[in-house]
Amino acid sequence: MRLDLDIDLLRAFVAVAETGSFTAAAEGVGRTQSAVSQKILRLEDLLGVRVFARTSRSLALTADGHRLLPAARRLLELNDETVRLFRAPRVEGTIRLGVADDFIPHQLPGLLARFGRQNPGIHIALTTGMSCDLVTARAEGRLDLAIVQRGKAEGRGRVLWREPMVWISPEGFAADPTRPIPLVVLPPPCSYRGIAEGALAGVGWTGAVTCTASSLMGIQAAVRGGLGVTVLGRSFAAAGLGVLTPADGWPELPEIEIVLLGEDSAPPELAEPLIAFLGETLAAPRLRFVA
Repeated sequence: MRLDLDIDLLRAFVAVAETGSFTAAAEGVGRTQSAVSQKILRLEDLLGVRVFARTSRSLALTADGHRLLPAARRLLELNDETVRLFRAPRVEGTIRLGVADDFIPHQLPGLLARFGRQNPGIHIALTTGMSCDLVTARAEGRLDLAIVQRGKAEGRGRVLWREPMVWISPEGFAADPTRPIPLVVLPPPCSYRGIAEGALAGVGWTGAVTCTASSLMGIQAAVRGGLGVTVLGRSFAAAGLGVLTPADGWPELPEIEIVLLGEDSAPPELAEPLIAFLGETLAAPRLRFVA
């Protein structure tokens, strides 16, 4: 027997999964909380599984809900792309986008590819690099939009992304309390170096630069090779690297903020779809997985 999934039910399911709340999901899809709850029940009945584990105090994806979520997102994306092809006015042109190397490095290619599928007429001329260079390029008119570190933007811009900064080390690293902490850093001006040295000084430790790398990928390689520790966003803690936490006795670190510059001056017909896409995509929280 063939089953046809209802896009409306899937949209309600994704809304609940991404907001973590039936109330918030109802606001997002323009329905009552009761209507959203009924849609989830209908979806569970159709599939023959439970997609949420619900109590009076918590809401979480079940194992089956976790399996369904990526497929539901793909189906909604395909549905919305198809509708957009026929209903939305076609926008064409090139937007020059600068993206800092430390902005969700693993997810960025997939995000931009998804935006391209949804907006086939908008071409992104992408430039990556350090935040300070991108801020300069935008100020000189060589970029329409720039996604950079908050510190390098001097307090300007819309916040797109936040993540905790962490101490990243070689696997199995143990500090020698009688010697300065070996640090792997970028060339000046490197805000990560200042954050690391300030955090160490705050607990009475000292640091000594043992390696200066020319890129964030170079920093990862140097740390993985055992040349020292570094401070980066948590998304850079890749395979072969360890994370040192306050529970291990390491100093607390602040969050990193990534902001968008240029939305007031960029061509609105090209910038607004990209800004809306990034805002919607990056703002969606994820429920924890319940086995």
